Amino acid sequence: MIPHFSDHAANERTYLAWVRTAIAIMAFGFLLERFDLFLAYAIHAASRPVTGLHMRATEWAGLMLIVFGALIILLSTLRFLRYRRSIADDQVIPYGGTLSEKLLAAILVVMGLFLVVYVGQELVAFA
Repeated sequence: MIPHFSDHAANERTYLAWVRTAIAIMAFGFLLERFDLFLAYAIHAASRPVTGLHMRATEWAGLMLIVFGALIILLSTLRFLRYRRSIADDQVIPYGGTLSEKLLAAILVVMGLFLVVYVGQELVAFA
């Protein structure tokens, strides 16, 4: 029997949830990076010329999301390994969030706000 198996299993489930989240963020980044193809088609299909679109911004935002997803995988792997060692150790260690977790959450909020503003401007341009 593995000592503290339920704790190790919970740590692994948390790690896999972080990896799934990172993969979803990276996939969304790829989709967003290719959003310019949709915008180009929409401009072509529009009955009147549309100006003021910033198609390069979607490429940069998509690239940032892909990099952000890779960063999440790296940091979650480090977190998984750190907690695995802590669980195996019999010493009682107080639990607390790390700066990297707070930083990742803040970056995700900022990127979400950027996307809301960007998509809002693009929708107004089409109206």
